[in-house]
Amino acid sequence: MPNTRARLLAVLVVLFGSLTVAGTPTATAATLPGSLWFDETPLTVQNGRFTDGHGREVVLRGYNVSGETKLAENGGLPFASVADARKSATALRALGGGNTVRFLLSWAYAEPVRGQVDTAYLSAATAQIRAFLDAGIRVYPDFHQDLYSRHLFEADSWYTGDGAPKWAVDAGNYPDESCGICLFWGQNITQNEAVKQASYDFWHNAYGLQDAFLTTAQATMTYIRQNVSAAQFTGIVGFDPYNEPHAGVYDSGQTSRTWERDVLWPFYERFRARMDAAGWQDKPAFVEPNLFWNANLDFQKQEGGLLDAGRLGPRYVFNTHFYDQKAISGIFMWGKAQDGQYTGDFGTVRDLAAATGTPAIVSEFGHPLAGSVSDKAPTVLKAMYQALDSRVRGASWWSNPTASGPVLSGSQWQWDIYNGRHHEPMNGNPDKVLTTGDAWNDEDLSAVRLDDSGTPVLRQDARLLDRVYPSATSGTTIAFTYEDRSRDGSTTLTWNPVPSTLPNVSRLVGTGQYGLLLWRSNSGSAPTELHLPASFPTASTTVVSDLGTAYAPPSYTSTTPVAVAPEPGGTGSRRLLLTDTDSGVLHYALVTNGASAPSADLLAAARSELSAWVAAQ
Repeated sequence: MPNTRARLLAVLVVLFGSLTVAGTPTATAATLPGSLWFDETPLTVQNGRFTDGHGREVVLRGYNVSGETKLAENGGLPFASVADARKSATALRALGGGNTVRFLLSWAYAEPVRGQVDTAYLSAATAQIRAFLDAGIRVYPDFHQDLYSRHLFEADSWYTGDGAPKWAVDAGNYPDESCGICLFWGQNITQNEAVKQASYDFWHNAYGLQDAFLTTAQATMTYIRQNVSAAQFTGIVGFDPYNEPHAGVYDSGQTSRTWERDVLWPFYERFRARMDAAGWQDKPAFVEPNLFWNANLDFQKQEGGLLDAGRLGPRYVFNTHFYDQKAISGIFMWGKAQDGQYTGDFGTVRDLAAATGTPAIVSEFGHPLAGSVSDKAPTVLKAMYQALDSRVRGASWWSNPTASGPVLSGSQWQWDIYNGRHHEPMNGNPDKVLTTGDAWNDEDLSAVRLDDSGTPVLRQDARLLDRVYPSATSGTTIAFTYEDRSRDGSTTLTWNPVPSTLPNVSRLVGTGQYGLLLWRSNSGSAPTELHLPASFPTASTTVVSDLGTAYAPPSYTSTTPVAVAPEPGGTGSRRLLLTDTDSGVLHYALVTNGASAPSADLLAAARSELSAWVAAQ
């Protein structure tokens, strides 16, 4: 018997040793600073919403980390070191208000030799992912590509790409790349024959390219799962299979819609099967339609949006991008963005997600921060965040809040701490070293940079980026709005003033920022959470709710209906916690930093006004 046990032990050691991949997980999620009893449960999709383990509706907000992955200087990784990843994660949480990142990965670096996955690359990438998980930030990885591959482009080309490895390009007999007369790098997608033909080959699995990609994707997901702790793995919310898919070339008689149906969707089903095989069965695939489905230039727009995919349910998320091409062009939109400019565009995203029975996420949005159209950025970004919050423009919100629709999740492009400090030989050309902006096709969109002391600092107005938003709602969100009072130069932008019919609420808010959430309870035991920006220090935050009123709310306890607490991760970020104990009741909460030691009478009067207003909805 002892010999039998010894043999069995030896077999188990060999078996489990064979399943162990190099790399040691760091701190477990259960020990994250600031964690409370209801934190860090797995995220799933239920009833068309992201939900946590307590049934709360969850909103994912954050950034893409990062365009550095497109570059060669750090070997296809977002960061030069894990220390830089930790620094970036802390800043993203504390300065940028994010609770989620879309974490870019590179096929070219994951499989530099056909059939050989580079575990050193996967180890480094996973260690950087853990840095974000340890900061309490959820992660969804993305196999990123633009213009198919940098290896399609000559050393002296005006443009470059990223994505596929060199061997995948060498497999095809592609023409010399040329975009012709192209003012923007994206024109290569439809004008550069090399990009078009290589993309076509991938989607048709020429030379087994798609098979190879899926095998590497499965190996990558398996590696990540095996090299984070079980608690950390709960913080990984899904996977984005392929960035900005496009056919390259349509077959005879094929349309953009039938291409989505007959080519793109079968690819996603194949990827979904690889997720299952890698142990990601309970995490959704964040699937993107044809990238031109929601273009706002008529001559670029193509029919699509996964219209024929049917009910996606809990295993997929409707994942899209949105950039205002009119504003970026500098030709088709001369002025600044206005109140409600994108409510229609983002309303369409909400409608398609609802039709497919799954939540939506706008996984890329943004605007250039340098160049001839950068003056539009403050208003364009404000209007985009406004449209994520509600499908009703600010001027109409107070009179029609219940038309808001769900609060959308989103990841701004992008969060690159190396902005303006790159050293990237473009297309491997030592005579063309890029240092400015994002160091990629003349882009400059990073919300962050490092100052001369190596400290991350924002490049955009903190009032715009670090926002109040409902990170978890115990029940069903009915309406939400946030007036950030962000600035366009020296002008403060106020698109959602409190109406004069609520004079005491208006007096309480004054010239400050405010957020207002309406939700219907569902007997959940965990509280509703709103992220509190750094501009809302506890000592000067006012809350008016049917659950109670508070100036400088107290620390959280399970019996305190209006309270504050740190967000998990130890980055100094904070949240407002609102606890109800009923079901089917319409609740509201106004949070503002506009008042200075408001009187009890003013708080009571504002609560009375808001209660009457809510009752009338």
